[in-house]
Amino acid sequence: MKNVKKLLATLFVSVLATSNAEAKDPTCDGRWVNPITDICWKCIFPMSIGNVKVASGSLPDTRNPSSPLQFCPAPPPIFQRLGLAIGFWEPFAMTDVTRAPGCMVNMGGFTIPIPKAGTGAGTKVAGEHPGTFYHVHWYKYPVISWLNIITSVGCMQGGEYDIAYLSELDPMWKDDQLALFTNPETIVFANPVAQLACMADAVAAETGMPLDPLFWCSGGHGSMYPFTGNLVNESSGLNSGILLTDRMNFKLHRQGMIWDTVGENGAVCSEYPTVIMPKSRYRYQMVNTIPDANQCHPLGRSVMGWQTGKELPTSKKNYGYLIWKKRNCVVL
Repeated sequence: MKNVKKLLATLFVSVLATSNAEAKDPTCDGRWVNPITDICWKCIFPMSIGNVKVASGSLPDTRNPSSPLQFCPAPPPIFQRLGLAIGFWEPFAMTDVTRAPGCMVNMGGFTIPIPKAGTGAGTKVAGEHPGTFYHVHWYKYPVISWLNIITSVGCMQGGEYDIAYLSELDPMWKDDQLALFTNPETIVFANPVAQLACMADAVAAETGMPLDPLFWCSGGHGSMYPFTGNLVNESSGLNSGILLTDRMNFKLHRQGMIWDTVGENGAVCSEYPTVIMPKSRYRYQMVNTIPDANQCHPLGRSVMGWQTGKELPTSKKNYGYLIWKKRNCVVL
């Protein structure tokens, strides 16, 4: 029994030592996100009942159900229940975008050991392309549920704060050819004509909302394809961070891990899968390493209008973003 206790104590000390060593990774930094002070709470607006706005916001809204009263299926003997159709913008996920494998930017900047995770260092050798590579971590972030702002279970993301996806564990995130298994249409849009159409998407995102039919474009950020962390050119780290957040969002839609609640054609009584991400239903906000709690931006809107002062010259290229999603639902 004494030997077992000694063994357990040794293992515990070893884990602590390893954790401390990993936490001191010089290429990793970050901070815990404060749900009160670091989140742009005005981005929850506009709010609507049916298609009538009850609270306006500074950003445009998507279409909402025409009638405020909707019927949803219910178990027998009721079969149908009358509910109120509402719409609002929900902060539902966060992402780390980092060059340091295992760096949990939004969880204080510590590093978890992930074997064979590769490296995120960019290529800067003369004669080679100025590209780079980042890992992305996707967090489930049910802050509406935590703060009990809305009480209807069907009108918010429930559960716990959790790590939903680590790109270090996905070989497709590192290899453009392997990624074709989940996004084979990349071959169709990898041409100058298709990419030229992204100019229209960029203009639309700057003046209002992105164009959903141009699903292969991420507005002023770049190309939505391929679903990997490889970037041929990097104009700025902030732009790379949000572009790869968009790619990961689309990738998780394609894999059935994110469902949607598009409500323009009627009531939305439950979520359902959408393999093509509806871009107009997403906004983004920077929360790490310098939080921007005063504004959020439609997907595809350029970082040039807000990036001043959000990245220091000594930046280690670790970023954190909060993702806002339009939710249409029926309060029963």
